[in-house]
Amino acid sequence: MTMNSQTEQVDLVASGLSGVEEAVDSFLAPFVTAFSNIIFFPVAVGDFSFPIVVAWLIIGALVFTFYFGFVQFRGFKVALEVVRGKYSSKDDPGEVTHFQALASALSGTVGLGNIAGVGAAMAMGGPGATFWMIVAGLLGMATKFTECTLGVKYRAIDEDGIVHGGPFKYLPVAFRRFSKPVATVLTGLFAIAILLFGVAGGGMFQANQTFAQAKNVTGGADGLLGGPWAGLIVGVIIALLVGLVIIGGIKSIASVTDKLVPGMAIFYVLSCLIVLIANAGNIIPAFGAIIQGAFNPQGILGGILGVMIVGFQRAAFSNEAGIGSAPIAHAAVKTRRPVSEGFVALLEPFIDTVVICTMTALTIIIANQPSFGEAQAEYVETGLSPDGVTLVSDAFSTITGWWPILLAVAVALFAFSTLITWAYYGEKAWHYLFGRRSSTDIVFRLILMMFIIVGCVATFGQVINFADAALFMCAFINILGLYILMPVVKKEMKKYLADRKAGTLHELGADDEADLHRIRTEQGNL
Repeated sequence: MTMNSQTEQVDLVASGLSGVEEAVDSFLAPFVTAFSNIIFFPVAVGDFSFPIVVAWLIIGALVFTFYFGFVQFRGFKVALEVVRGKYSSKDDPGEVTHFQALASALSGTVGLGNIAGVGAAMAMGGPGATFWMIVAGLLGMATKFTECTLGVKYRAIDEDGIVHGGPFKYLPVAFRRFSKPVATVLTGLFAIAILLFGVAGGGMFQANQTFAQAKNVTGGADGLLGGPWAGLIVGVIIALLVGLVIIGGIKSIASVTDKLVPGMAIFYVLSCLIVLIANAGNIIPAFGAIIQGAFNPQGILGGILGVMIVGFQRAAFSNEAGIGSAPIAHAAVKTRRPVSEGFVALLEPFIDTVVICTMTALTIIIANQPSFGEAQAEYVETGLSPDGVTLVSDAFSTITGWWPILLAVAVALFAFSTLITWAYYGEKAWHYLFGRRSSTDIVFRLILMMFIIVGCVATFGQVINFADAALFMCAFINILGLYILMPVVKKEMKKYLADRKAGTLHELGADDEADLHRIRTEQGNL
């Protein structure tokens, strides 16, 4: 085959994908616009507006924080002890350890949002957004505690040891108090939304961004990955790697994430610390700018409310507290006490938002590169969200000119870990909707792998926008279920802390046996 004929074939493939992409986007546009307008309905506060879903998430976090007596602070020491395995037994039912469950859930939240999203937030809200981001992260810890306790509490374990838990188990129990049809419809909508995001948002978007970053640092259109077949080849490689990991279920995913997540998080935080140390003279002024910017921002759209909303929104979208995704991973933990995993889960927003997102923000503020001020000025002038990755990359360039290449590697690892975890979430939603059979599982994996490949060569914008809206629809359904069942969590918490004090955590008493029998009965009636 001649070079000209190969080029013609590539052009045909590209034009064909472009035509399909335009047709899909055009068809979905009116539906996506209407759906997004509902889910992200703006609430006006003064001259500033923010999506109603953010208010729903923050209000829920406040309710759980007060209802459980600030458990995120009282239970932090307990969480660290549990994640180290202090109260665990090798005979506990489940599939993965507390640490592996935490790493698997973190791999779904720690991603591009911690880099690009935070960079954009800094440009939009200034240094003060960091303060409110931390506040929202601390509040979200109580939400994760609640939902992940319930994810384990109402789980079911097959004869072959496979765990089925998370919202697909506790939401039917919560909504059955209205009626069985209501429980079926709401949980079904939740499963469809998770499935859509797992395939389109988690699969297509992450693959697309991974390839885009790799192409950018290898010379762009004229570099190593600038060839016409590069996207297709990279897409196939990513799809095969994801397929190899997820075919083994949560155990296989956990064996990857319990090494990948700590490694990439440590590398990223160390990189940020190097920037901070290299610009040590700016550290104290930076903290002053954060405090002043939180309560007396200058030149920021919306003033103090605008800064607060930007910080809250970034934190809520980053750590996914209240979305209902993390309980799916945490449900597989080896434990006899559901609330023990609730304590572990509260560490998730702390690591994701309070540590990693804050380190990103501090790095941008302290490096104080010209692009930071330019991005802020451009946002004030145009109102358009800036490119956050560029701000982080410019900050990292103060270490050395080639350090941004390492950032690109970190971005790729963040994206891959997010991809495999959301593939697992999507598969669990598939099981809820279509049952767990090897034949249907193969169909799901093939669909996922197809979207990953397509994501590297085309971006169906409206598909991803619809998936984003669907994901945050989960928050409305999930948090409503959490409100209904939070007395169950409080009972679990009180008993666990009392047994911990008495030294009887490994004993399963008559009350616990009766509770397990009640749960199985409730699930059997659904």
